[in-house]
Amino acid sequence: MKLLLAGTLFYCLAFILKPTCAGAMEIAQVEALYRMENLLGVKLAVDKAVQPSTDVDKTAATIARMAAEVWSLAGDTPGDMEKLAALRRYLYESGPWNDERPFQYDQEDPLGEKPENRVLERYLTTRRGNCITMPILFLAIGQRLGLRMALAEAPLHVFLKYTDQSGKAWNIETTSGGGFTRDVWYREKLPMSDEAVANGVYLRPLSDEEGISLVASFLIEDRLLQDDFEGAIAISDVLLRHYPNFAYGWVKRGSAYAGLLRREVAGKYVRVEDIPPDLRSKADHWYRENKAAFSRAEALGWLPQ
Repeated sequence: MKLLLAGTLFYCLAFILKPTCAGAMEIAQVEALYRMENLLGVKLAVDKAVQPSTDVDKTAATIARMAAEVWSLAGDTPGDMEKLAALRRYLYESGPWNDERPFQYDQEDPLGEKPENRVLERYLTTRRGNCITMPILFLAIGQRLGLRMALAEAPLHVFLKYTDQSGKAWNIETTSGGGFTRDVWYREKLPMSDEAVANGVYLRPLSDEEGISLVASFLIEDRLLQDDFEGAIAISDVLLRHYPNFAYGWVKRGSAYAGLLRREVAGKYVRVEDIPPDLRSKADHWYRENKAAFSRAEALGWLPQ
């Protein structure tokens, strides 16, 4: 049998599971994320669960102050384009507004593979971000300015979709100065299947509910790093219920079941006949769920990266 695994992202409920335990967050708390007022609140709650030292109130206040300063840069009665220009300048150009320390793409960890680099509070401190923290900060400030923005996905990457006052949608690439980028650029740089694009896996604005699932996938990754595969499965069950076409979520669900098989079976038994009958039954279930999760991702057009 082939065991399916996946790596880290910018990306399920066994019958032995403890359904109320999902690491630092109870399942009820994960569900509560979908009732929060904005994506910034969701991100800060997720960061707090992964890194308890996160100062949620201080981070939220800092971003509110930043938004007010961008308003000042934009001038009197600015239009959307003036607001965007001011936001780009504030974040990415050196000036007194950012103490001559502009926000930059972290070339040493561009995908945010180190968990600490995915925490928004750390991005505000280091001014070095990735394709998770950079679009979320840009969106959080932009929404306070009244700009219509949403998260969007490409393979192992997150960017923004901005809708202007005429209703036209634009891609904003926050890892490259917040400039406009065409869909074809993403397709060339981050190869994706036509099927994935047609199914809306990539290159479209996510709904609020889908955006929450994307942000909360950090919780799954954290549980996988802790070898808490049961917790990862429980969280993914919630996220996928709210975002059924979340290919990355299906991949992580499959990886969690693979982790269970590796921990409970592959690491303990050399021969199949040595596996106790009750555990063998569970292992068969985990294998089926592992295979089903990756099959669902592939049906959506996901390709291994």
